[in-house]
Amino acid sequence: MDLRWDVVAWAAVALILFAAEALAPGAFMLWMGFAAAAMFVAVLFVPGIPLLAQIGAFVVLSFVSIQVYRKWFRQRARESDRPTLNRRAAQHVGRVVPLERAIQAGQGRVKIGDAFWTVSGPDLPAGTPVRVVDTDGSILRVEAQVSPDRDGPHLG
Repeated sequence: MDLRWDVVAWAAVALILFAAEALAPGAFMLWMGFAAAAMFVAVLFVPGIPLLAQIGAFVVLSFVSIQVYRKWFRQRARESDRPTLNRRAAQHVGRVVPLERAIQAGQGRVKIGDAFWTVSGPDLPAGTPVRVVDTDGSILRVEAQVSPDRDGPHLG
């Protein structure tokens, strides 16, 4: 049996795409690798497919397989029981802490545990309890904690 270049080429493309997915996971190269593997099977069992038709079929199969992944598999991914595990700043949303350094010109600082965090929010004096309401990268967005018995910021 003669070794055909197109069969070898599609096998190599599939292996390279699978290896690229293993080195840089993102589920994109995997689906293109499946398209290349399908082309390998097609040219193995149906000799004589023109090169342009092979490339066109690979492009179409890649597009379809990626869309199948996006539509069916990514949406059905299991929800994490710890969604903020690798997002340290987001772990503090909802927490109430006193200002370590007053917020002036929109910037201040709080201490949470043994770490200092830059905060943004309305100008407030040091010691004011603030609630973390959002994050912007590693900056915590805060607002004054309103005590239940008063309408203004809790300063005690």
